[in-house]
Amino acid sequence: MLIFYVLLRPVNKNLALLAVLFNLVQTAVLVANKLNLLQALFLLGNADYLKALEPHQLHALAYLPLKLHDYGFGIGLIFFGFTCLVEGHLIFRSGYLPKTIGVLMQIAGLCYLTNSFALLLAPTFADMIFPAILVPAFIGELSLCLWLLVKGVNVSKWEKASVGPFSGVSTGV
Repeated sequence: MLIFYVLLRPVNKNLALLAVLFNLVQTAVLVANKLNLLQALFLLGNADYLKALEPHQLHALAYLPLKLHDYGFGIGLIFFGFTCLVEGHLIFRSGYLPKTIGVLMQIAGLCYLTNSFALLLAPTFADMIFPAILVPAFIGELSLCLWLLVKGVNVSKWEKASVGPFSGVSTGV
């Protein structure tokens, strides 16, 4: 998150901060959502208090937090979808990263949002479009990762943008 903030801050500091905010919320939601997996484990444990229920009842109860985990993950991906939209916009406008990758990241964001809202609002439709809806997201994120690993940022253009009058970045001089 910090690297993308520093990388994209020269384009628009407030939007770069917004992307960090969405990413932080997504992380918090996904971490809290992991408690659902622990709950399933607790229900399938050997604690004495669990003997009050029949095994088939415990199995049914253990299934519920697993199902809830799927929905919690979908909610987390809503925030990640917005992260991808904002970062894609910033990449597109940057001038030191390819516009194509910015567009691909925005498409990735739309795919995450479509998938997550479909899961929450129209589960049958979500089953029909999954996993195909996430293929463009995979392509967009993979393109960004590979570009940064292989080609990197146009450093001279980034430095020029970083010290511009509206960048909000101090040169330290």
